[in-house]
Amino acid sequence: MSKDAYIHKVLPGSPGSPLLFVFHGTGADENQLLGFGRDLVPSATIVSPRGDVSEHGAARFFRRTGEGVYDMGDLARATTKMAGFVKAHVDAAKPLAVFGLGYSNGANILASVVFAEPGLFDATALMHPLIPFEPQVQGSLAGRRILITAGKRDPICPPNLTSRLEAYLRADGADVTVEWHDGGHEVRPNEIEAARRLFALDPAEGGN
Repeated sequence: MSKDAYIHKVLPGSPGSPLLFVFHGTGADENQLLGFGRDLVPSATIVSPRGDVSEHGAARFFRRTGEGVYDMGDLARATTKMAGFVKAHVDAAKPLAVFGLGYSNGANILASVVFAEPGLFDATALMHPLIPFEPQVQGSLAGRRILITAGKRDPICPPNLTSRLEAYLRADGADVTVEWHDGGHEVRPNEIEAARRLFALDPAEGGN
């Protein structure tokens, strides 16, 4: 798969720094999380693709037939395409660590790539993901650090499905942290700090 499979932006980082992929939410684009990524991991090279599906003009990474009802065939297509895109960038950069961060629809495609290619990301932040199906992990997530952030009153991502996703990931060996807040689908400061801690733990970022 080509490095140019998606319209995307790259913010170059320091030599030998981690590669951080960021995935936007529905209706946003490749600009949404660039600054956020730079703030979280200042030295990283940041790669931000734009979703290739349009839902009434809003960019997404895969199709759905209703709120919380996914077109599973298109999700499979998008997962294969995105995994190839990530691998192409990793192969070219040969970073010491590969991180992923996604919000909402971006968290969903990132999670799906993690299920399909569990060895691809060293650490992953899933912000307000909605996985309304049972993941089939193609391998083991042992040693992979995954952060899930969620709102206890999120109307889009029900808390019970967040807890179910946590259980699935733990069962497959992942080192899972869940960061809750009392609100809805918005990102709050405690989530941002949890993501910062997640990525700072990696030796490639000079963490403890």
